[in-house]
Amino acid sequence: MKKYYLLVFLFFSGWILSGIYPRNFSHWIGESLAPLIGFILLAKGFKRFRYSLFTYWAILFACLLMFVGAHYTFSRVPMPDWTYDAIGNRNNFDKIGHFVQGIVPVLITRELFIRKKIMTQYGWISFISFCICLSTTSVYEIVEFLVCSLAGRNPDTFLGTQGYIWDSQSDMLFAVLGGLFTLFFLRKAHDHILEKEFPGSFDGIFSKKNPATSAIKQG
Repeated sequence: MKKYYLLVFLFFSGWILSGIYPRNFSHWIGESLAPLIGFILLAKGFKRFRYSLFTYWAILFACLLMFVGAHYTFSRVPMPDWTYDAIGNRNNFDKIGHFVQGIVPVLITRELFIRKKIMTQYGWISFISFCICLSTTSVYEIVEFLVCSLAGRNPDTFLGTQGYIWDSQSDMLFAVLGGLFTLFFLRKAHDHILEKEFPGSFDGIFSKKNPATSAIKQG
């Protein structure tokens, strides 16, 4: 259990450090609330369903990025000068965060579907995971807009749009790229980790090439 305690320690260390003299306290509360809600949900469900360490580390990394953004506000996080030219001469730290946020829902969904046998067709698991990634990032953008509107905040500052009219769309695009990155480059590693940590995870999972029931166990 020590490895899980380390994850919890790093999570709350990041949260506490981000809350020390943040640039905008109300902004910090709004941005740091989502990781805390996620932590509570994962902690409550830990005994019923424990994710792989690989997935937990990915979640932690995404949370730490949000804590950094919450401390400085995303549009003012110190970044190298060359990154300002990547998209519309703006601070692009939020794009890094959305890319990682695209990785997390795919890992969570794949792991839940595979180990719980919610779906047994290997290809469909990847497709549905990607669809959930799309819906998650879309809902997140809508929730940000609603919170900003209800709180009477200036969307240019609270949402960090920096005057970029395609900010929400590009946020979703980077999350989509994160999801695709997971499926094309992390999927096999994730499969092997699942089979190693939770033997038998792929029993009953079917594919034309059958990578889940043959190549994984042989590797």
